[in-house]
Amino acid sequence: MGRNLQNGVRLRPVDLARGHGLSTQAVRNYEEAGILPAADRTAHGYRTYTPLHAGALRAFLALVPGHGHRTAASIMRAVNEGAADEAFLLIDESHAQLLEDRRTLRAVESALRDLDPATVSEPALSAPGGTFIGPLAGRLGIRPATLRAWERAGLVRPSRDARTGYRVYDEADVRDARLAHQLRRGGYLLEQIAPLIAQVRAAGGLEPLETALRDWHGRLSARARAMLTGAAELEAYLRERG
Repeated sequence: MGRNLQNGVRLRPVDLARGHGLSTQAVRNYEEAGILPAADRTAHGYRTYTPLHAGALRAFLALVPGHGHRTAASIMRAVNEGAADEAFLLIDESHAQLLEDRRTLRAVESALRDLDPATVSEPALSAPGGTFIGPLAGRLGIRPATLRAWERAGLVRPSRDARTGYRVYDEADVRDARLAHQLRRGGYLLEQIAPLIAQVRAAGGLEPLETALRDWHGRLSARARAMLTGAAELEAYLRERG
């Protein structure tokens, strides 16, 4: 930070705030959170910032759209603490998550191609003509409580075993549970998924999901580009730090 401190440029909190559409309190909060380097103080205790702080703020704000606020803040704290490798690890993890999300989307698209009620056949697990809640939850890698929550939201409609009263999920229920699981992983809320599944049931097809999938593709592409923008600003900040 020494090079910037020696160039004589001093910025007030309001200078940083105005340039980025923030409040001065937000700038102070970012400094206290370690997102910005610690500011010098005047004899009267007022904060003074430098172009280095402006670079840190630009980098953080550029990282947020691609990595999220929490991860972006952790990246900046690591850099400001001199732990660049930790920052790079966080970035790598975000890219790995984006790749996993892309794979999930492909899996959803593949699942949709296979979810035609006329062609899908799920093996029965522990129940005549269907599966109980435990085996289905285990297959999807979720808790039974999640399936019960999906049932309350109308995503699945299991019947009840006449003898035991246990929930029994038939082929259509398993299809809907698989579809709900994939869409939840894609970031969709239960209230967004419910009408899609209802339309699929009513129409007997999967066309209503095409718009949702296009939107999902768009959001992943936007995240990827945002990560590129964030990487460029972070690299500029790292160079400025020396």
